[in-house]
Amino acid sequence: MGKPLTGALGEVDFAADIIEFYADNAEKITADRPIDIVGDGSAVVRRAPLGVLLGIMPWNFPAYQVARFAAPNLVLGNTILLKHAPQCPESAAALERIYEDAGLPKGGYVNLYVTNEQAATIIADPRVQGVSVTGSERAGAAVAEVAGRNLKKVALELGGSDPFILLSTDDIDSVVSAAVEARLDNNGQSCNGAKRFIVVDDLYDEFAGKFTAKMAEVTASDPMAEDTVLGPLSSEAAAERLQEQIDRAVAQGATVLTGGTREGTFFAPTVLADVTAEMDVYREELFGPAAVVYRVTGEKDAVALANDTSFGLGSYVFTTDPEQAERVADGIEAGMVYVNLVLADSPELPFGGVKRSGTSRELGLLAADEFVNKKLIRTGA
Repeated sequence: MGKPLTGALGEVDFAADIIEFYADNAEKITADRPIDIVGDGSAVVRRAPLGVLLGIMPWNFPAYQVARFAAPNLVLGNTILLKHAPQCPESAAALERIYEDAGLPKGGYVNLYVTNEQAATIIADPRVQGVSVTGSERAGAAVAEVAGRNLKKVALELGGSDPFILLSTDDIDSVVSAAVEARLDNNGQSCNGAKRFIVVDDLYDEFAGKFTAKMAEVTASDPMAEDTVLGPLSSEAAAERLQEQIDRAVAQGATVLTGGTREGTFFAPTVLADVTAEMDVYREELFGPAAVVYRVTGEKDAVALANDTSFGLGSYVFTTDPEQAERVADGIEAGMVYVNLVLADSPELPFGGVKRSGTSRELGLLAADEFVNKKLIRTGA
């Protein structure tokens, strides 16, 4: 999918860390949870597997996305059917071989090359107990519709348009560097990448100028080169879609501070300004190396703008005031808030969103609560 080599190697390491995390915590995940009861006897909640699960995974993180779905469910005793993105056939096959080579019983993890229509048939099969989707809103809605008709548990991890809020700083250059990293990570094709940069008035001009300059310094190049920061987008269709969004934004009155052009699937880092609520791009997710900068008067306006979206996945807050950080973190409508840092995902930290960004949590111990029978066992004295 065009991921730079350093990012690909890092993703594989992260996937391994995730699997190790769940192996290390298997006893904790599967242990009985005693309940303090009124009356005599005892009660526990015992976690039991649901059975066969279908995972429908995306192309942007071919190893990591699968690991965070499969690992906790295999620990619980569920078995996995995995439909990977059509453009990841070799990754899909490699992951199945890894589980086989590790000694997983036959049928524990099965890679499927199936169409969307065939996937719908699989979801409807009474042997399948649940389905997890990471992808677009459209894909999530389509799968949830089929799952709902068949009364199947569904977990959704969908898109995002994460705000990056700058309220105060003692080091504007480090904030700018973090902003560029958060936008260009994975060629800008990350659902929880920072996409909307919301900056208070007294810092806006300096931030916008330095952010634009630093974005303009990056050139999309060969993803197999060790020093490449930005590779191509995942497909010609993806590049065309992003170009259409940028062109439409400009036609509606947005200003391009840098970029806005492409050569094939290589898209120049792009920064838009003067975007208003009347423009389409105000509501859309830009899935590529394109950012929008907004000027706000203060904390209250920053939170209001951050929340003025149908998405609610992640968010980033930069401030030197700890009390302000707490207030803003409480006020943001998102599943995750990162304060004064970016790219800090880790196996023990739950990942997921609210609103149209999803309905579930992956990673961390919470991931083991999605597809499990929390069975009550009450015993008399």
